[in-house]
Amino acid sequence: MKIMLKIGFTALLTLMTAGAAVWFLNNRDEVDVDGLVQTTMASSVSHSPASTLVNDRQITRGAYLASAGNCITCHTSQGGAAYAGGGGIATQFGTVYSPNLTPDVKTGLGSWTAAHFWRAMHNGRSKSGRLLYPVFPYQQYTTVTREDSDALFAYFKSLAAVEQANQPNTLRFPYNQQAALAVWRALYFQPASFEPQAKQDAEWNRGAYLINGLGHCAACHTARNAIGGSTGQALGGGIIPLQNWYAPSLLSPHEGGNIDSAQLVTLLKTGISRDAVVIGPMAEVVRGGTAHMSVKDLAAMAAYLKTLVSDQPLLPSSELPVASLSADLPVAVSGQSVAGAQLYGTHCAQCHGDKGEGVAGAYPAMAGNRAVTMQDTSNLVQIVLKGGFAPATAGNPRPYGMPPFVLVLRDIEIAAILTHVRGSWGNQAGLVSPLTVNRIRGR
Repeated sequence: MKIMLKIGFTALLTLMTAGAAVWFLNNRDEVDVDGLVQTTMASSVSHSPASTLVNDRQITRGAYLASAGNCITCHTSQGGAAYAGGGGIATQFGTVYSPNLTPDVKTGLGSWTAAHFWRAMHNGRSKSGRLLYPVFPYQQYTTVTREDSDALFAYFKSLAAVEQANQPNTLRFPYNQQAALAVWRALYFQPASFEPQAKQDAEWNRGAYLINGLGHCAACHTARNAIGGSTGQALGGGIIPLQNWYAPSLLSPHEGGNIDSAQLVTLLKTGISRDAVVIGPMAEVVRGGTAHMSVKDLAAMAAYLKTLVSDQPLLPSSELPVASLSADLPVAVSGQSVAGAQLYGTHCAQCHGDKGEGVAGAYPAMAGNRAVTMQDTSNLVQIVLKGGFAPATAGNPRPYGMPPFVLVLRDIEIAAILTHVRGSWGNQAGLVSPLTVNRIRGR
């Protein structure tokens, strides 16, 4: 009996300790909303011309910051009013619907204060204090300054109010429970502030602030585990859950880190550069976000990213890593190579060239293209199956597209084409198997 009581007491003590730890970790750096509301209200009493001028500047700045954060893509449903919410964001736990950011009192931000909005950005909590799901990337937004948060809020408050009720999330148990979310946050979230590095110049610090904050690049370009927690190095690359696109590593010279800074600025501004085109999820980022940013800020982002790339020398093409699923290739390599060359000539050469040279400004080259030779071949298969267009931007208003071949080519044929492309014109990357194609086709 004493043993059972001791075990029960130990279990209770452990549970209480864990609960206290979760509570503490979820309330670190919590915003004093009431105090901030008083400050905000006190500072908004004046209606002098100078105050109005500052407010106009704040709204203009907020509009720009909303573009930097690509807020419109998630917070606008297809065919719906801008920022009125309702966009469904599919996750492995169910669907989360974006809320209404217009100043409607009943359904939007009309009853919110700047302090409430700051708490959402910095602490990941709603006006009521309810924990927000990390689909809203407060893991990165937490480093946004209060000044920028207030500017964003001022912009959203300046929009036309749209009465559109927020759609309930459809998450499975236990992911729809606040207690489960509190545990997740205790493991993976800590409020933080951006700290400029004194040893770096203003451009580098600006780039770091945008990449790691409003740009929330790590939300996609970082590997995650089964419960959505970061498992890899930030910006080190990872598969986007459910979408099954691979967000390449921005740290590796073999992946996203291998791009000239000027070309990166052009790519983020227009969606197309001399050697690359953005398709898939990144096209949405460019269309709704980076295309509207200043060249100066994009250059700062590029400058920051270039300092993160490892000094590991580029591998010669003959030493590039072999695709992870090449071992299950059920056809002879030589036979696949011949078939791939023939299929490439029939379906691909008209745009990408007989020697993979591509067409500048229209169709990317296959020869020497790191997007082609990356170890993870998910994006290559996705593009061939589903096709796609670069985003329509001011710098590329009529983008060329890639037709889908999902109903045209069999798995074995797509595998043969991609194996040919990855092993020709100086490319010497690994094979692509029909099983790889089939796995992605079936998702």
